[in-house]
Amino acid sequence: MSTVSINESESLLKSKLKEVFGYNQFRGNQEQVIKSVLADRNVFVIMPTGAGKSLCYQLPAVIKEGTAIVISPLIALMKNQVDSLNMLGINAQFLNSTLSKTDIARVKRDTIDGKIKLLYVAPESLTKDENIAFLKDAKISFFAIDEAHCISEWGHDFRPEYRRIRSIIDRIGNLPIIALTATATPKVQLDIQKNLYLEESQLFISSFNRKNLFYEVRQKSKTKDGEGSKLSTRDNKQKGKSKDVDKQLIEFIKQHKGKSGIVYCLSRKKVEEIADYLNVNDIKALPYHAGLDAQVRVNNQDAFLNEDAEVIVATIAFGMGIDKPDVRFVIHYDAPKSIEGYYQETGRAGRDGLEGHCLMFYTYADITKLEKFNKDKPVTERDNAKHLLQEMAAYSESSVCRRLQLLHYFGEPFDAQDCGNMCDNCRRSTAKFEGKKFIELVLTAFEETEERFETTHIINVLRGVESDFVRSYEHTNLEAFGKGEQQTEVFWNSVIRQAMLKGFLEKDIDKTDVLKITELGFKFLDSPTSVELQEDRDYETENNEAKEEVLNSRSYDEVLFDLLKKLRKTIAKQKSLPPFVIFQDPSLEEMATTYPTTESELAQVNGVGMGKIKKFGKPFLEKIKAYVKENDITTASNVVVKQNANKSKVKIFIIQQIDLRVDLEEIANAKNLTMEELISEIEHISDSGTKLNLDYYIDRIMDSERQEELYNYFMEAETDDIEEALVEFENEYTEEDIRLIRIKFMSEYAM
Repeated sequence: MSTVSINESESLLKSKLKEVFGYNQFRGNQEQVIKSVLADRNVFVIMPTGAGKSLCYQLPAVIKEGTAIVISPLIALMKNQVDSLNMLGINAQFLNSTLSKTDIARVKRDTIDGKIKLLYVAPESLTKDENIAFLKDAKISFFAIDEAHCISEWGHDFRPEYRRIRSIIDRIGNLPIIALTATATPKVQLDIQKNLYLEESQLFISSFNRKNLFYEVRQKSKTKDGEGSKLSTRDNKQKGKSKDVDKQLIEFIKQHKGKSGIVYCLSRKKVEEIADYLNVNDIKALPYHAGLDAQVRVNNQDAFLNEDAEVIVATIAFGMGIDKPDVRFVIHYDAPKSIEGYYQETGRAGRDGLEGHCLMFYTYADITKLEKFNKDKPVTERDNAKHLLQEMAAYSESSVCRRLQLLHYFGEPFDAQDCGNMCDNCRRSTAKFEGKKFIELVLTAFEETEERFETTHIINVLRGVESDFVRSYEHTNLEAFGKGEQQTEVFWNSVIRQAMLKGFLEKDIDKTDVLKITELGFKFLDSPTSVELQEDRDYETENNEAKEEVLNSRSYDEVLFDLLKKLRKTIAKQKSLPPFVIFQDPSLEEMATTYPTTESELAQVNGVGMGKIKKFGKPFLEKIKAYVKENDITTASNVVVKQNANKSKVKIFIIQQIDLRVDLEEIANAKNLTMEELISEIEHISDSGTKLNLDYYIDRIMDSERQEELYNYFMEAETDDIEEALVEFENEYTEEDIRLIRIKFMSEYAM
């Protein structure tokens, strides 16, 4: 181990910074961190993605004698950083499971010989006895622990192997440590420091504020073409008002044509689907997830870095580790598992300091799905994961400045007025209300319960819910009990979140979901003053066109849409059918966006198949042609969204199996689909004009009287909305029953 004096480092730093890395000056805390590492001090660095964490250990490694050992959980990041360092003339290598035995022997030999300045090691590799023995023989300058948040079970990406790192380092020798992470709440910071014995180390925290990033959340909704998962009850009222998420995805990326972007998805299967979907819509995209062959991942990553691909589609669970400065947008197709994960992933945009757009498609159904994935975890881990998910939901649904919420989450003060309209909430005017009495009531409830209980319990006290837990603590006798009974649980959750953002409450660092009253909160209780609160985003009524206005996205032609609706109504009356049987609203919206004037163009519209075109298409095409000619409109066929080839194969399989009268359960199992997903696929097939005969299956699960009752309902209904049917029959029928009869009804009358 060799210590570089401060005077020596002063003379070397600037010259090496320019000579090796090409930079003229340091950013933020970089210089102070590097000097501490050169002086062999233990250092803990919290620095957001894009702020230059890597330089904090790479430059000292170049200057100091020996080899710096960099522990990283991301094989992708290892390769990316090693390639970048080698391009700069720095001998850096990695030691992980992708190497052959010959390559491993070569790397170890070169390290022992002092040829390698930085050696990247996966935590799993570090735990092997043969590697510990090898490192004992090497001249090590220091250990750098990257992605240090993986140490904490309270963090978003807990890795059990990381909690063994300190004990392994101690076995190798008394060596200095620099731990680095882009995301750490105060609770996670404390956990990292305790586990690595860094309580007395130097702590450097940079601002989490990425001023060049624009944050936006849009409602994730599916139209009835069946593409994707059905909506939850919480989201269902929005159905038909939001544009299909896949079409929004295509339109957004085409608005950023020629720019690099990342799309994060929840599952490997979805990654593959979205990558294919983008490609068939003339967007060069490649998938990236842990299930791909290692060489495929390397090739796809290189193609993205070299701009041979516009978009990389990746799982949020795997973690990208791609160091690309000019990523102009990051899209979350599915909700992330935590604010930390979301912040880290969005941080891959605009690392060069230029524009970066962070778009998340949100539905509470994604949160519910993620909670189900956690059901088999140990209780503590499951509860922590649920808490992180609820934080994510609160962020998504709140109308408060998104930048304020993010920075507050990481313990950084921020005034929303400084956002500069760089989030959708600040660009949108939202309803405000006087919150003095509500804040006072919330703080009173926390005070009377001695600041010992979770938020859910406080809300039960406020709303007068006499649960066993509330009664056991005799909280029914509190002054605050029942004082907020006229407000909903959602309302009180919002008030409590905003009380935190305004500094009246703070998290108890030792107890998850327990809040404490701050000094400012107690001052407020002594002398309450006016407080302005904001209503949460209402995804059940929010109009999607308002969201698109933020980014000047193209909307459908409302005049043409009204004309097509009137035409549909006329035809429906002539044929004695409900209007939705002819064409549904989302199909009319797309017609009023793309102006199809031929049968082949009309067939590209979602929910329109050749059967419907032959039966109903002619008057609609004539109406659109006349409108286009009268208004001298140039049609925009480029925004027609094409379907994935692999999805077409699935649909062909389903059609063939139904023709063979195979049970739907067997069809679903054969394609690894849930029944909900299968019925969605069948709905899409039916809405696209293919007539399906499901009588053999429906007759088995439902008697003729019940079938007839539902059949008659759809004949007289103004809409085929499943939620309205469930309400109409007061849950007498299951959602599956209603959807199957709707398919039967549409197959008979719409084709």
